[in-house]
Amino acid sequence: MNRELDVVAWVHVSGGRMLAVRSRGRDLLYLPGGKREPGEDDWSAVSREVREELAVELDAASFRALGVVRAEAHDQPAFSHVRMACFTSGHVGGFTPANEIGELVFVGRDDRDLLAPASRAALDLAASHGLVPWGTP
Repeated sequence: MNRELDVVAWVHVSGGRMLAVRSRGRDLLYLPGGKREPGEDDWSAVSREVREELAVELDAASFRALGVVRAEAHDQPAFSHVRMACFTSGHVGGFTPANEIGELVFVGRDDRDLLAPASRAALDLAASHGLVPWGTP
């Protein structure tokens, strides 16, 4: 099996820590985001997923690509790897875990073990852009 899961994610950093979420029944934290629906572009997919998961609206004017990470898939039996396109954007509203999201946490580099592999790679990507302090890897 060598299938790659293609997803989009929102990288939100506050106070040098990156927002991560835990879906109910999952052991590790992920970034807000998910799979595109047929015909969706990146903006549409990320903004829809964030709205569904956290009940906030992203700001289209500040929407920017941060980069793409690839990592081993976690808790995805049909896939060997994840390709995650990461984006930043301002937002309106306060975070409220919704739908399958049971918890939200702001993590730093010292919390790497709490993150799924692709989210660890996204944390490193955020650090490479100066959004998260390098600290202890």
